[in-house]
Amino acid sequence: MSNEELEKEILEIKERNKRVELDKRWETSWTRKICICILTYIVVIIYSNMINKFTNVALSSLVPVIGFILSTLSLKLIRSVWEKTINQK
Repeated sequence: MSNEELEKEILEIKERNKRVELDKRWETSWTRKICICILTYIVVIIYSNMINKFTNVALSSLVPVIGFILSTLSLKLIRSVWEKTINQK
């Protein structure tokens, strides 16, 4: 393997390590945790108002699932803003 190939491989490994470190920071960040809590809370309020008097265990069990799905979908936007903030520091 030539020196150029080794240097290229080292640079690729360093870039991958940066991405992995950022992923770890995001997974443990308070921003992510708070957003999941807020979004789940909002979903629970909306859902509870929708089923109001119609109480069914199967329907009630969907609340955390729906909250989780919505939070993962919307967290992509929040993460991109978070990454920009982190990179500016």
